[in-house]
Amino acid sequence: MLCFLKGMAFVPFLLVTWSSAAFIISYVVAVLSGHVNPFLPYISDTGTTPPESGIFGFMINFSAFLGAATMYTRYKIVEKQNQTSYFSTPVFNLVSLVLGLVGCIGMGIVANFQELAVPVVHDGGALLAFVCGVVYTLLQSVISYKSCPQWNSLFTCHIRMAISAVSCAAVVPMIACASLISITKLEWNPKEKDYIYHVVSAICEWTVAFGFIFYFLTFIQDFQITT
Repeated sequence: MLCFLKGMAFVPFLLVTWSSAAFIISYVVAVLSGHVNPFLPYISDTGTTPPESGIFGFMINFSAFLGAATMYTRYKIVEKQNQTSYFSTPVFNLVSLVLGLVGCIGMGIVANFQELAVPVVHDGGALLAFVCGVVYTLLQSVISYKSCPQWNSLFTCHIRMAISAVSCAAVVPMIACASLISITKLEWNPKEKDYIYHVVSAICEWTVAFGFIFYFLTFIQDFQITT
């Protein structure tokens, strides 16, 4: 446990644990309250109806803040490493940061505008969060390879790229299937024509969400040597 408290490692560690708890607690409360079907609801479905909507909104807002803090710290780490031994253009790192922060803003929108109350705004925030988040992980994976082996092990680079690839592969069918669903609602019947689109989209959404969590988990070792 103490290794997670070295340097700045507590920042991504807190992001990972807090975000995981946000998803799981909201899901459990929503299911126990009978507001969603236990089988593959959207993440947003578990934060639409009180009391889970309050839990979801509060926890995801803080996750967005922790995400921004983690991304900015990562930006400064790469900037310093690049000054020590040049391996990539600084613009690449900056673009990655900006996209990451836009994704965090999208998370804030998702947290504060419920799915059923303001669907257009909510969906726009989700699109920002997922697309910008996936591109952020891809850019960070490329940066990791460029800084290998001095600042990252090849194994860490492979893990990051694998997570990025899976997230990228999942986000496309997620958006495609979600766009084919004709109605926004919480309860689904397997006999409905849009049900298969909902299931595929939900699977992909949970895959991308936990892909982000596992990706930030790989930052912990880098942050341990940063003060």
